[in-house]
Amino acid sequence: MNDVIRQDAPQAPADRDRDREREVETLQPPVDIFEDGNALHLVADMPGVTRESLHIEVDNNVLSLEGEVRLEMPEGLTAIYAEVRAQRYARRFTLSHEIDAEAIQARIDNGVVELVLPRKETHRRRRIEVKAA
Repeated sequence: MNDVIRQDAPQAPADRDRDREREVETLQPPVDIFEDGNALHLVADMPGVTRESLHIEVDNNVLSLEGEVRLEMPEGLTAIYAEVRAQRYARRFTLSHEIDAEAIQARIDNGVVELVLPRKETHRRRRIEVKAA
């Protein structure tokens, strides 16, 4: 990607568990990353993930995004055909020393997660004013 943020090695293609006799698949959500002079803006598509099921952390300069969509089987019913599955989303990125991990902000809206990863003050782009002599 670039020097400031790097995707970590992909995880196993499909980490599966049993959830009420349905498979839970772990997917890597698609991500777009933009930048301005002061921050990186990461947008991840995690359909069905809610604020309560979203977990974001930075540990040792590794940014982890994890979310889960659980589907509950209606009580007393047995599935005879089911295409919709519970899912987990997981994605990890290694951040450079330029990112201020303490100032990262996150929001979620309809399964779209937006992170603002501000650069440390010493690494921000700034315009130098030129004065006349």
